[in-house]
Amino acid sequence: MTDKRDGMNYAPKGKQNRVVGPGEFRFAAIGLDHGHIYGMCNGLIEAGGELAAVYDPDPAKVERFLAAFPGTKAARSEQEILQDASIRLIASACIPSERCALGLRAHDHGKHFFADKPAFTTLEQLAMARRKVKETGLKWGIYYSERLHVECAVYAGRLIEEGAIGRVVQVIGTGPHRANAASRPAWFFDPAHTGGILCDIGSHQIEQFLTYAGARDAKVLHSKVGNYRFKEYPRFEDFGDATLVADNGATFYFRVDWLTPDGLRAWGDGRTLILGTEGYIELRKYIDIARDESGDHLYLVNREGERYIDCKGKVGFPFFGRFILDILNGTEHAMTQEHAFKAAELCLEAQRLAVRIETDGYPK
Repeated sequence: MTDKRDGMNYAPKGKQNRVVGPGEFRFAAIGLDHGHIYGMCNGLIEAGGELAAVYDPDPAKVERFLAAFPGTKAARSEQEILQDASIRLIASACIPSERCALGLRAHDHGKHFFADKPAFTTLEQLAMARRKVKETGLKWGIYYSERLHVECAVYAGRLIEEGAIGRVVQVIGTGPHRANAASRPAWFFDPAHTGGILCDIGSHQIEQFLTYAGARDAKVLHSKVGNYRFKEYPRFEDFGDATLVADNGATFYFRVDWLTPDGLRAWGDGRTLILGTEGYIELRKYIDIARDESGDHLYLVNREGERYIDCKGKVGFPFFGRFILDILNGTEHAMTQEHAFKAAELCLEAQRLAVRIETDGYPK
């Protein structure tokens, strides 16, 4: 589950950092359509969570999941899990367009919900989730893994909070991914199921911008999408970018794509460049091309000089423990609900406003 060439099934593992005792926090997985569910479960288990049960209508997916998480109960139905009063949280990486409906059902059964990104594929779904959270008071967490499950990205946030680069002025993000088209399910190529490229992998980028800039809101100034390579899937988008400005004046440009070449030793050369008034930070998340196959590289330049910091295995993934404690204590230390929903809203807005680039074979 940690093949760096396969982004869909890349599931980071960290050190044990238990915040609860055995049996104190039981959760279940429903919907195994995307491999991110493995990373989500890894993080919760490392924080002390107990993976009590799993359900998916596909027995093959369940069998594979049980091999990775032995001792987990294979439930006979979704209802079996929803009606289990001992389970506090449902984690899901079902088809994106189906995540909101599952989250609503989870809340209706008194359970918190943790969705893979994108948590929503339409603004209408997001509105329903906002109403449900207000009605129930339960958490609706979203797995923005490119910040939450990347040690150099976590450490960058700490450096910014400590004032290492002053006030953040601009963030530039790149999120290239390898398509691995032959191994993808049919829904992957249909924006009706994924929300489109800016909604899907663009959500990682926008969440990072809001975090690093310390912003509560932003406006989408311009966005565009196109299909340059995968003409056999005419509705698919293999390229997208957008420009935003935050409510505090910070600006943002990001580009996402499904064009990672086969020769790269990772599933994508994800990078982030954060400019401040007193310095800048560059993150090379998954690889330092032609130099170091490992990831979690951080470069810091400020008035004190130039520094390289290898974050691999040294920072950890604090989100998961904080999220568990937030559920138990009614706090918001891992991520505020409004932040999670605002990042989702802005990626949906970027997708809605996107200019369709006319490429050969792209439908008008």
